[in-house]
Parts: sequence; structure tokens; C-alpha cells
Amino acid sequence: MKLLTTPRFDQAKVLVIGDIMLDRYWHGATSRISPEAPVPVVKVGQIEDRPGGAGNVALNIASLGGAAFLAGPTGNDESADILTNRLTAAGVHCAFTRVSDEPTITKLRVISQHQQLIRLDFEEAFNSLEPGQLVQEVEAIIDQAEVVVLSDYKKGALKNPQQLIQLAKTKGKAILVDPKGSDFSQYRGATLITPNLNEFEAVMGICKDEAELVAKGQQLLKALELEALLITRGEHGMTLLRPDQPELHLPARAREVFDVTGAGDTVISVLAASLAAGEKLPTAVALANLAAGIVVGKLGTAAISAPELRRAVSAEQGAGRGVMTASQLLIAIEDAKAQGEKIVFTNGCFDILHAGHVGYLEQARAHGDRLIVAVNSDESVHRLKGEGRPVNPVDRRMTVLAGLEAVDWVVSFAEDTPEALLALVKPDVLVKGGDYSVKQVVGAPIVESYGGEVAVLDFLDNCSTTAIVEKIKEQ
Repeated sequence: MKLLTTPRFDQAKVLVIGDIMLDRYWHGATSRISPEAPVPVVKVGQIEDRPGGAGNVALNIASLGGAAFLAGPTGNDESADILTNRLTAAGVHCAFTRVSDEPTITKLRVISQHQQLIRLDFEEAFNSLEPGQLVQEVEAIIDQAEVVVLSDYKKGALKNPQQLIQLAKTKGKAILVDPKGSDFSQYRGATLITPNLNEFEAVMGICKDEAELVAKGQQLLKALELEALLITRGEHGMTLLRPDQPELHLPARAREVFDVTGAGDTVISVLAASLAAGEKLPTAVALANLAAGIVVGKLGTAAISAPELRRAVSAEQGAGRGVMTASQLLIAIEDAKAQGEKIVFTNGCFDILHAGHVGYLEQARAHGDRLIVAVNSDESVHRLKGEGRPVNPVDRRMTVLAGLEAVDWVVSFAEDTPEALLALVKPDVLVKGGDYSVKQVVGAPIVESYGGEVAVLDFLDNCSTTAIVEKIKEQ
């Protein structure tokens, strides 16, 4: 698989169709047991409303920066108004089919000390909804999307998903389904379905090992004429299956599981947004797997943002701090700039690290939020400094630099100057030490061409690697 990066989610356009719910949370302190029954008394201090079900899928897509369109039935009530206002404010285009004699599905959770005490469901199955009503709403907006998601919670929105699947296929759209129930045949012809392991085994039978899981998954692919099957397996990660291709197993990424509510919504939303942004399926699945690891660490139904996902990708690629490749550095810079951080760049041989270097790097770091130190390779040091240099090989020089508090990222370059690297990373500030004017700094025209800043700093007096080497030779 290629190096993992976050795609251009702002280019993704996704239509979500399915069961739309209002997730309501009552938060409060618990300090006593009720005298009426052996249950805790919760003093409600905060009421929070969040979009749930298909609404949460659409909200996740919008939070990533994609264009989200949402269609599905709601009641003609205050809960539907709350959902419309919340989703519209987040950038979701709402095309609800309002049913006058049915309530909007609402799930009320009572939370105390970060624990869910009870859930109360207010719902009907939208029995009065005519299948053609939803199809009409979808026909009006489907051309605006690249990918279609069917978010099925078996609440009545997707009584006949074949109508929607066939409509999407005639329009040339990829169709992703988050399925429910024990009859997956209703999703025949979809591009991909994403059952969890329990749902998959309810349809295909218990799998005693991964070989049996893969074999039964391939049977399902063929029977339903799917292009792919993604089985989410909790603490065992995910398995992606495609016809005539090797299976892809991805390990779980959660550091701590706090609440699995909405994890399936996050998986299919990141998957859909990534595909709509032009990513290949294996990469989209890897991103969805990372996103799932983030969302299960949150309480309740929660959306994941693009910066959160970028940070997870950076950590996955080892792009937090320290020594890295140019590709890893670009990921780290993208995340830092997304958070409004100012990037500083300096370069040198740093053969024998001394007090002058340390003071200089601390001054350089003060010009911004992140400091990149680019280090000449052994070959380029030898060309620049002559016989016997470098004293220390590049990997050791980089390791020592990475240990300094002022330094965020260390990268090497093979050329005599860092101009090619500068053109690639485009720092906000280029810093150089020594008796130079700004015009004499190598790479200054590159940085100034896009509006960057060039600064010249003084080295500490009486500190020089060459002088240290000569003194050692004398002794």
C-alpha cells in the first residue's frame, strides 16, 4: 500500500440515504439512590442534541470537509426542526421526507460521570411512508454526488433498498451500504457493504478462523454481486475482501475504547468521503480504520474532523517529531499548517554539535512554532568540508539533533544545497546563521517567491566545528 495521506475531502460529494435520528443526551451528577426504587437519582444539568443514524454519517462527511447531502424520513415535529438546524449549520444539505403522523426517531440517553445509565427510544417504523416519496427526494439531488451511502438501521427508511440501488447504478454512482438484519440479499448489486462481524455471522454462520471468514466472505461477494465486502471486527480490526484479490486485514487502532456508539457511522463516512475524493479502496479502508480508532475514544455519537484524522495519519507514519523522510515531513507540515502553526527551516552539516549550534537552534525555533533542521548527507559534507569530514555519519548527527528540545523534525538531503527540499516543503521562515546578508542566503529567492520570510542569526562567538577538529588534531 502507498504511503498513507489524507485526501482532498473538500472535493468529495456524498449522498447519504437512510434512517435519520435525534440522539439526545441528558448529563447530570449522581449523588444518591432514589427512595422510591434502587436506582440512582440524576440531577440533569445539561441537555445535548446530536444528529444520529444517517444524520451522523452525513455530519461526519461534512466535518471532514466534504459536501454532504442527506435524504430520509422524519416526523413533522420539533425534533426534525432541531436536526435540520444542526445539520444545516454544519454544512449538510437536508432533503427530509417529513411524515406528519409519525414522530422523528429519538434516542434519549441519561449520562452521569461519563457513564450511560439508561437509554429511552421514541420511535415508530414510518409505516405510512410510501417508498416512492423517498425516491423522488433522491432523484432530485443524486446527480450532485459521486458516492451514495445507504445507512440502514431498520427503522423504515430503507424498506426497499433495491429501488435506490438501481437508481444509483443507472447514474453511475458507487453505492456503499451499512447493512442491518439477516437478509443481505436486499442489497444485491451494491458496490460495497460494511457489516460488523456479528451481522456477518448472523447471515453466513459462525467463522472459527480467518480462513473460514475469508471463504464465506467470498461466497457472499459472489451471491450478492458485490465489488467489495468490508467486515468490521471490533478489537480484531477490519477485513476487506474483493473478488479474485488477496484479502486485506487491518489491525484495530483504538488505544482506549470508551464508547462504540456511532463507530460504524464513522467507518462508512470516512470510507465514502475518501472514495469520493479519488482514493483507491485499500487506502480508503485504512483511513476508515484509523478514524474508527479515534471515535471509540469519545463519548456518544461523535463526528471526526479532518485535523483529527490528519494527526492520526501523522502518528501512523511516524511523523510526530524526530528523524523522518521527506514524505513523512510533508504529512507533518500539512497537519501543523492546518492548525495554524508557523514552520521554520534551517540547514547545515552539524558534524560535531556544540554550544553555538544549540544556541542558534533555540533562536531559530523562536521564529515560529515548528523547526525543521535539514542535514547534509555524508557525501555532501565531504564535498563541502574536504578530507576527514564528516566526523560523525549522518544518522548519528540526525539522532543528536532530534534529541534537542528546540528541534521538531530532522531530515537529510543529498545535494550540496537544500534548495530542492525548500521548494518541496515551503517553510514560512528560512533561517541561516553566519555573516550573510539576506540576499546571500542559499534558497532565499525560493522562500521569498511565495511570500516567506528569510532571517539571518549570529552564531555564538568562539564556537566552530572546524576549530574543534583542528584543536583535537593538535593535541
